[in-house]
Parts: sequence; structure tokens; C-alpha cells
Amino acid sequence: MICSDIYFFFSDALRYIEVSYVTEQILESLREARVRKGFSQRELSARSGVPQSHISKIESGGVDLRISSLIALARVLDLELFVAPKKSVPAIKSIIRSSQGSIDQGEAMSPAYQLEEDEDD
Repeated sequence: MICSDIYFFFSDALRYIEVSYVTEQILESLREARVRKGFSQRELSARSGVPQSHISKIESGGVDLRISSLIALARVLDLELFVAPKKSVPAIKSIIRSSQGSIDQGEAMSPAYQLEEDEDD
């Protein structure tokens, strides 16, 4: 019984770490998009309807990001939100990288698909 409890605790801890990492990536993406567009937090607030103080807290990770705020900010920043099957993520990332025309240094570009090798050889 103790092993079971430890397993569930460990599993929940891993889930928390994974969610936390994804949240950090989203927050960083929003901040980078704002800076790329040349918007101050105040200007983004005026365009999105999200209070500037809330944008500041979102970017610093001080509050949980609500879906409604995320959608409002994404629209103004020309970002699109969607839910995709986990298996499709590598292909989607590959398409996004190729459409941007550049690859970050040190990041290998993975193919959108891979042909299976024939085992008849």
C-alpha cells in the first residue's frame, strides 16, 4: 500500500512539473510575441481588453492564465490556439519551423514524417 501511495505522489509530481514547464513556454511565447509586435503591456492591454496589471502578472507567472485571457491576447498578437493530438505535435512543430524559414541554432529539425524501412531486405 505504501508503494502505491508513493507511486501516485510521484506521478502527480511529474504531471505538475510537465504542466508547469508547458505553462512557462506559453507565457514566454506570449511575451516574445508582444515584444516582436512592438507592443508595450499597456498597448496590448488597450487592444485586448485585458488589464495591464493582469498582463504583467501573466508574463511573470504571478497568476494562472485563464483561457479567456489567453484567447484575447493571442488574437491581438496574431497567434492561433488549437488542440492537437499529442502524436501530431512533432509534425506540427516541423511545419511551423519550416514556415518561419529558420531553425534555432543547436536545434535539429526533425522530419514531419518518416518512411518505414522494408524488412524484406
